[in-house]
Parts: sequence; C-alpha cells; structure tokens
Amino acid sequence: MLRTHLLEIKYEFLKALRTPQYAFPTLLFPILFYLFFAVVMNRHEGSGMGMATYMLATYGAFGVIGASLFGFGVTVALERGQGWLHVKRTTPMPLSAYFVAKIAMALLFSAIIVISLMTLGFTIGGAQLTLPRALALLGVLLSGAITFSAFGLAVGYNVSANGAVPLLNLIYLPMSFLSGLWVPIWALPRGLQRFAFFLPPFHFSQLALKTLGGGRGMPAYVHVIAMVIATAVFLAIAYRGYRHDEVQ
Repeated sequence: MLRTHLLEIKYEFLKALRTPQYAFPTLLFPILFYLFFAVVMNRHEGSGMGMATYMLATYGAFGVIGASLFGFGVTVALERGQGWLHVKRTTPMPLSAYFVAKIAMALLFSAIIVISLMTLGFTIGGAQLTLPRALALLGVLLSGAITFSAFGLAVGYNVSANGAVPLLNLIYLPMSFLSGLWVPIWALPRGLQRFAFFLPPFHFSQLALKTLGGGRGMPAYVHVIAMVIATAVFLAIAYRGYRHDEVQ
C-alpha cells in the first residue's frame, strides 16, 4: 500500500514537471512578481526592508494558491475528460493514492516556491526574518495548500477540461488582487477591504502575516475558522461532483 502511494506521488510530480504549461507559470510567476515588486520597486521607492519581508507572506500565499488550484483543478478536469479516472477505478490502486499524490505534488511545488522566495528575500531583497519565524511562515503557507487543493478539486470535478483553465484564471487572479496578495490590503479602497473578508486568500495571507507580527488586527482563530469552513465547503462541492461523475 505504501509503495503504491509513493510511486503515485513520484509519477505525479514527474508528470507535473514535464507539463510546461503548469510547471513554468506556477514556479516562475510568484518569483518574478516578488523580484519586481519587493526587490526592484522597493529599491526605487526606498520603502525599506519591511516590504520585502511583508511580501514574502503575500507572494508566498499567491504561489501556494496557484500550485494547489491548478495542480488539482486542471489535472482532475483533464483526466476526467480523458476517461482516465474511470480507468483507474478498474485497477487495484486505492483511490486514496490518487488524491494523496496530487496533494503531495501541490505541497512539493508550494515548498519550492516558498523556499525560492525566501532565498531571494534573504539574499537580494533585504528581508529580515529569524529562523523560527521563517519556519512558522513556511508551515502556515504549506498548510494553506490543503484548502486550495480542495478548491481546485471542486473545480476539477464540476467543470469540463476546456473550461477549467479559463475559469481558474478568472477566479485566481482577481481573487488574489482583491485579497491583498499583490498590493497591501490597506492600499485598496475601503469597500474592497470589507469585501476581502469573504475571500479565502485574504484569511490565508493574514495567517501568514501573523507569523511575521503583521496582519489586520483580527485574532488568528478568526482566519483559521474561515479557512476550515472554506475547506469544508469546497470538499462538499467536490464530493457532489465526484458522486455525479461516478454514476455516469
């Protein structure tokens, strides 16, 4: 059983690496955005080391969300459309291996993104972060992969292969901006700041900022509850799609 899960994880990760339309944007976009906004713009504006540290949390969250959403949403939708999931049901492989492999792949890509951002922040960005806080930030960001993997799974089981990519882009990019992942949430109009409270990425980024001593002042448990509720809702939607797909 363990060997089956490990092999599935290995091949899932290799498949993702060999899929340039997933691997390149997922890995490069957060890094390039961080370089531009936290390093280049930070130097020009003389805003100090605080912004480079702040954006480790927000662009780290942005990268984890992308890896999880597209890792689950697009691949599950494609494999459903190709009939691959029906084929897997006829094999002795436990269904858990399929989902564990995808979660592991999202976590691996998320770890690569976050560690790359931290390396840039510490070496050329001027970010200041103690080792305990860096480890806490890494842990919080990786834990968020669970919620957004559930989000991606909900999309993958309810949207066609052709519709998954455009729908996820329509969700991912505006939601990231409105949640304060690209620019600080306090820089947005007050109405958008209130609206952000209803978006899971806002709570995710606020939890990450809490590890750096930042955030909007709300207790951490508020953000944890919001993330748990969002995960439960996404899993319920995914399960409904899975049951519908199973009987077809």
